[in-house]
Amino acid sequence: MRLKTSLPLIPALLTLPLTACTVGPDYVRPQANVSAEFKEAEGWKQAQPRDTGLPGKWWEIFNDPKLNELEEQVANANQSIIQAEAQYRQAQHLVQSAQSSLLPVATLTGTFNRFKAATGQSVAVAGVRNLFGQAVGVAWEPDLWGSVRRQVEANTDNAQASAATLHALILSSQSALADNYFQLKALDAQKALLDETVAAYSKTLEITNNRYAVGVVAKADVVQAESQLQTVRAQAIDLGVQRAKLEHAIAVLIGKTPAEVSLAPSPLDVQPPGIPVSLPSELLERRPDIAAAERKIAAANAEIGVAKAAYYPTLNLAATNGFQSSTADTVFTMARRYWALGPAGLALTLFDGGAKNAAYKQAIDTYDASVAAYRQTVLTGFQEVEDNLATLRVLEEETQVQQKAVAAAKQALALTTNQYQAGTVSYLNVMTAQTAALNNQQTAVQLLGQQLSASVMLVKALGGGWNDTQVPTEDQADGERKWTDYLILPLAE
Repeated sequence: MRLKTSLPLIPALLTLPLTACTVGPDYVRPQANVSAEFKEAEGWKQAQPRDTGLPGKWWEIFNDPKLNELEEQVANANQSIIQAEAQYRQAQHLVQSAQSSLLPVATLTGTFNRFKAATGQSVAVAGVRNLFGQAVGVAWEPDLWGSVRRQVEANTDNAQASAATLHALILSSQSALADNYFQLKALDAQKALLDETVAAYSKTLEITNNRYAVGVVAKADVVQAESQLQTVRAQAIDLGVQRAKLEHAIAVLIGKTPAEVSLAPSPLDVQPPGIPVSLPSELLERRPDIAAAERKIAAANAEIGVAKAAYYPTLNLAATNGFQSSTADTVFTMARRYWALGPAGLALTLFDGGAKNAAYKQAIDTYDASVAAYRQTVLTGFQEVEDNLATLRVLEEETQVQQKAVAAAKQALALTTNQYQAGTVSYLNVMTAQTAALNNQQTAVQLLGQQLSASVMLVKALGGGWNDTQVPTEDQADGERKWTDYLILPLAE
């Protein structure tokens, strides 16, 4: 038989995976417990007009130019995100690696032997001999039971999960920056309030000193006024520690050292925006962490097929075509050409001490665990939405009451101050009124900061404008391939 008569067998063999079976269960997305509506959404003030979802640049709903500027730097400079992007590319290349197992492996070999036959051996040419050879070999293991295809499927699902995880990290980093930013602005507002209070207390101390100088009040009033002034000054200074830490955290989130970022104090002039809340069923499509968990189930399901295919026999095919000669100048001549089909081998494991059974059961256990993890992720997602809806609703009610408390405390302070100047009450009454007014104003500022933080967390819980159409398709999950990727040597791009 001549080699060329066997060449039509190669395309026929390559079609075997297309007609062979694929063992293992086909993937079906598991059901998750989804409520009909969010319990805490009752009475929730929607955005007007109500949008169908959050925008991709969700932070723009706060209408804060500085926040917009900082958020734009997160996706491109945050080192954790850059790491996750590299891990996604790694997952794509794992898909390519699995796909390569569907194709035969070709090798090119060149050999040289110099030898002498043993004494008494009958050979055509006695003495020392040379043997030159060159051959091209092709080896291929047909994917009869779909093991490779299941592995490609698993790696593709893992790559999609990696992409969703990347988006989840981006959303987490963006929301962390917004939260830190609003906390910082709340501290700036508290600092401004304390500075105003220090100025007011300084004026009160001056008045008290003047009254003491003319003998209207006792020395105790002066000491009390001085003590209260210094206490507020200490509170204003103490805020610097928290502010510095928040500023440093923001710097790291945008991929810079703390020394490179300095945010000037700014007023807390942002109000919590109306946030569109989708139906609970839509949450499954809008949270990247839920999408990542679901894709991991699909990957675990495919791995069951890989483990099951290991029970079946494997077929290995090989072919060789080459030249062999005793002299180098005649190697590449048709007279020195040879070919071979084989060895072809069919292998079936008869005993492995239960290794395949253990691997198969392990794959099933992994699938069960991934289903539970997915359902837990869904439940956690619902909890986070409900938590932040409740937080915002309660904070809104508390803020309305607190504003009344602030107004009443200011009025009480004015009345008490007038009474003190008229000599009808002691300075202790003034101190009490001043402390109450300051505490109520500080609480009001803190409540606004908490509302803004809860708004950010609600946006994050709702997916931050992401949806599952951003998960790469199967064709996208294996990345881009150039013809140079099929070469045996890496080429610099």
